[in-house]
Amino acid sequence: MEATTILPRRPTRQVMVGRVPVGGGAPVTVQSMTTTKTSDVDGTLAQIYALAAAGCDIVRCTCNDLDAAEGLAQIVPRSPLPIVADIHHQYRMALAALEAGVHCLRLNPGNIRKPDHIKLVASECRDRGVPIRIGVNGGSLDERLYEKYGGRVTPEAMVESAMIELAYFEEVGFDDVKISVKASNVPLMIEAYRQLADVTDHPLHLGVTEAGPLPGGLLKATAGIATLLAEGIGDTIRYSLTADPVEEARAGRQLLEALGLRERKSVDLIACPSCGRAEIDVIAVAKAAQEAFGEREIPLQIAVMGCVVNGPGEARDADLGIAAGTRRGHLFVRGTNVAVVPEEEMVSALVEWAEFIVEHGVERALERADLTAAKAAAEADRAALLDEQGLDANNAGQRIDVIRRI
Repeated sequence: MEATTILPRRPTRQVMVGRVPVGGGAPVTVQSMTTTKTSDVDGTLAQIYALAAAGCDIVRCTCNDLDAAEGLAQIVPRSPLPIVADIHHQYRMALAALEAGVHCLRLNPGNIRKPDHIKLVASECRDRGVPIRIGVNGGSLDERLYEKYGGRVTPEAMVESAMIELAYFEEVGFDDVKISVKASNVPLMIEAYRQLADVTDHPLHLGVTEAGPLPGGLLKATAGIATLLAEGIGDTIRYSLTADPVEEARAGRQLLEALGLRERKSVDLIACPSCGRAEIDVIAVAKAAQEAFGEREIPLQIAVMGCVVNGPGEARDADLGIAAGTRRGHLFVRGTNVAVVPEEEMVSALVEWAEFIVEHGVERALERADLTAAKAAAEADRAALLDEQGLDANNAGQRIDVIRRI
């Protein structure tokens, strides 16, 4: 199916993080951060390669001491992804990271506060053509702003923090900037980004900081990031999960594909929630299919449906699917029945047909099928199931009649 966006993207400037464009109409990118010690060069590179395989576009590594900076000097030329150096309290680490050849810096305005230090780093980035992310964090806001806004973190305080930092950059003629205003409180984060989008055209990096472990962290981060993306706000994203960073990259990629903001690379597996008519354990079959497809780059929507009564119709827009009949599965391509397979071969048949469609296309897949026989078998199973269970497999009609007599 053709991907479509929800609302028009917010126009922004564009910055280049290495070879990856951010903003300015470029595809929304996925970021993550390594959890290894940056001084552990081989361990960090192994994690970066795993992130790249999971769909990550940009990776951030901490640069908190000289050992980390020296590690970056060895990591940068071997990394398949552009490297962002994460800088906190020591502005000298920003200078060291630049010497190591990183492609971007992340500075937290709440941690590096001396204007001279901020402007020195910005001047070095200007001369080297290296962008900076102004990374405002609700948990580390400058105390002066905290006090100004009544002793609490507000969207206005976070936006002001970003704009103060941006003004320092502008004093030295540096504007190669992207900005984030992250918070662990989702409504606060959403409002901060909305306000920021109203006052600047710099690209925005979206994230809910400290979202937490799975599955709650995934839900919290998605609530914030997806809301803003649906409004056209956001140019690059990071899921901040208490989990393997590969899970962050995978979640980010899947979200962008689901919203139509990136071309699909992997399987979009859909499945019915099951009901009294289901002829199979839909949950088990869907799980088996998910495991079988794994990380394969098969950009198709694939459906697992519990019965032949409504399955093919409800999933007619799927590229490929299977609906359970009596001890057998009915394969369908774009809503057309194409084959009947034994129940124990349903998952393997899905994989085989998916690979065929990716290689040869839908038309060839339809040409290889005995459509008449497949349709007849599906109709026979559908008629048998309706004869046995009726249209109302969950007896909702009977319940409604009782309710109406109360």
